[in-house]
Amino acid sequence: MTETPRTLPLAEVEALARAAHQGQTDKAGRPYAEHLQAVAEGVRARGGDAEQITAAWLHDAVEDDALPVRWLDQAPLSHRTKDIVRAVTKRPGESPQEYAARILATPGALLVKEADLAHNADPARLAALDEPTRTRLTEKYARMRELLGLRG
Repeated sequence: MTETPRTLPLAEVEALARAAHQGQTDKAGRPYAEHLQAVAEGVRARGGDAEQITAAWLHDAVEDDALPVRWLDQAPLSHRTKDIVRAVTKRPGESPQEYAARILATPGALLVKEADLAHNADPARLAALDEPTRTRLTEKYARMRELLGLRG
């Protein structure tokens, strides 16, 4: 009989993500873990499943060098969770169109990116930024929502 490999429980993933991003802050100077938690809660509120919520906690880990890609490759996580994290991880030199296409082609990734964009574009969060940064990011997030076919 083949034993099913153990996957990290959500509580362990959350603790790992918080530790990996320890000391990091967002553009407004807030602890980065607040963003991760908001995205995970956004995925849950949008009906996401456990694999998507897990991916939400890890969605910036590789991109922000909080965890190496090798860790993700070897982590005791489902293939789907790893695929979602890889899909939402921006690659150097990648165009927004290529990035959006990969997200759209990966089952479960769009919901995670939608929750990420929703928190990034939260007016209260953007209000803490200077006007040029706020304008640039608002336009960037709106363009990505358009490329992903997200309304609102």
